[in-house]
Amino acid sequence: MAKRKEDEVKPGAPAWQSTFADLMNLLLCFFVLLFSMSTVDAQKFEMIAASFNQTFSIFTAGATAIGDGVLVSNGVSQLNELDKFINSTGKMDDGDVVSEDVAEAVEELKEAIEELEQAQMEESEQMAEAIQEAIDERDLGKEIDVEFTSQYVQLTLKGSLLFDSGSTELKADVLPVLDQVGVILQRYPGSIIEIEGHTDNVPMSGAKYSNNDELSSGRALSVFNYLLSITNLDPALVKHSGRGEYVPVADNSTPEGRTMNRRVEIKIYNSLSSY
Repeated sequence: MAKRKEDEVKPGAPAWQSTFADLMNLLLCFFVLLFSMSTVDAQKFEMIAASFNQTFSIFTAGATAIGDGVLVSNGVSQLNELDKFINSTGKMDDGDVVSEDVAEAVEELKEAIEELEQAQMEESEQMAEAIQEAIDERDLGKEIDVEFTSQYVQLTLKGSLLFDSGSTELKADVLPVLDQVGVILQRYPGSIIEIEGHTDNVPMSGAKYSNNDELSSGRALSVFNYLLSITNLDPALVKHSGRGEYVPVADNSTPEGRTMNRRVEIKIYNSLSSY
């Protein structure tokens, strides 16, 4: 029978005492900081903020390991909620120095957000213009629609162009179009690319796929596989997903609307996106 090894008695204080002492030191520093902020002027407040920024990247990176909240773990977009957060925490007296400092810091952050969003929009617009020019040169304007947001440029291809009804197999006559799309995508090798399949809301019947979720996923995967087979895109940067009938762009009650909803979207995220 194996013998249990006796716990070795280590010299010095127990480990928990060191951890407890560190915790007390951190709490002391925290309360000293709170006390100092109640009397400092705006210049000192900015110095503290800059020190926090350089040491912990609080204002540039956001949280990564703390639960959801108004200002926590939502990436860059969390800064858009600063006004809501400040108002929800209550108003200080008009003569309170800290209140003025916080308001000034909020305004500076809002300006930074606006500058970032403007830069994102400008980059997306430049990408969209270049892609639209390439599509026009290839005479693909009827097959591909180009749109953009501050996060990405989107290429939309009609589902009827790509697939037969209820099928995920790409039509032979659409392959030259996808070849040209692949050439365009290779201009952005470092960008995240997302391929989304969409359907109308007509239930599946007598087909290989039992519902529109499976059909849209299969179609996105077919486009994904083909583009990877003809390009040198990094598969780790290319995503594919099926969105089913849940993100319509037109009214499903009309044949025209259902035709518009059956589509494949390819999103190219810009280098400044929060993706």
